[in-house]
Amino acid sequence: MKLKSFFFAVVVMFLAVTTHCQASGAYDVTHKNAIVLAMFGTTVEPALQGLLNIRSKIITKYPDTTVRIAFTSNIIRKKWQHRAEDAEYIKAHPEIPADILHVKTPLATIADLQNDGYDTIVIQPTHISMGEEFLDLHTYVDALMNMGSLKKAKYKPFYKVALGRPALGTYGLKHPYAEDINAVAEIMEPDVKRAINEKAGLLYMGHGNEFFPGNGGIYLELAAKMRKMYPDLVTAIGNVEGYPAIEDVIETLNLYGIKKVILKPFMVVAGDHTINDMAGPEDDSWKSILEKNGFEVIVVTEGLGENDNFADIFVNHAADAAEDAGITLK
Repeated sequence: MKLKSFFFAVVVMFLAVTTHCQASGAYDVTHKNAIVLAMFGTTVEPALQGLLNIRSKIITKYPDTTVRIAFTSNIIRKKWQHRAEDAEYIKAHPEIPADILHVKTPLATIADLQNDGYDTIVIQPTHISMGEEFLDLHTYVDALMNMGSLKKAKYKPFYKVALGRPALGTYGLKHPYAEDINAVAEIMEPDVKRAINEKAGLLYMGHGNEFFPGNGGIYLELAAKMRKMYPDLVTAIGNVEGYPAIEDVIETLNLYGIKKVILKPFMVVAGDHTINDMAGPEDDSWKSILEKNGFEVIVVTEGLGENDNFADIFVNHAADAAEDAGITLK
């Protein structure tokens, strides 16, 4: 009996090992695609429409691809996390999507996707220019693609991770940033017509960055392109942070003899910067400063993301990133 039991145990072990080896050998990787929209974010409820419009455009273009939103701003994410725990706030704002209330960082969003079996990801920023958020995303992509495995390559956490361009482009030979600037300038034609009808100059307020010396240059180049493309209108662009500041913009407007301007945010959302820094009643808002300097100011509080043609820029850049990486989005 003991001998029979021994042989039975050996047979069972052999079958178990054989079955395991066959299962491992037959392991087949199925690549799953997703898009992560990496947005700076906003805490202003109506301004969310600019971000949600971009998401809607992406979903319409790729209805069979999972699309997730991530916010790059730590402060904004924490504000939404607090709101998500506030039952009264949720009751008062049923229009806020659940993925906004529980929004995460790009890395956390990517980790959730990987946990759900997605290994092929296109990260599309909705930033205007190549600032710190975009460079951080670039670092993330490099790190994710360098993740390996002690096993075979097919066991790597990610198969492909691609990064799209911001609205005004980035460095590289394949997609010249000058072409992105030209595309944006063409899209701004409705603003141009509005300013011409008002017999005013067109003044945009961008975000900018005081730590990136070349960041303001892209805005200056866009303004120059628009003045050349629309010679009947003077267009100027300044930034909340860094160069060119409001003082530089006023100098430009004075050089052109402009005394009336349409003031509009050059940001994806018309959020806190628009409400306070641009159009607020305080003495240091752009509207107040301009009026103190003798300008007539017409304020327009619309985010660029609300413009369907501008939202399509990010859709097109995501498509370019996918194609460059050999990723098929459906």
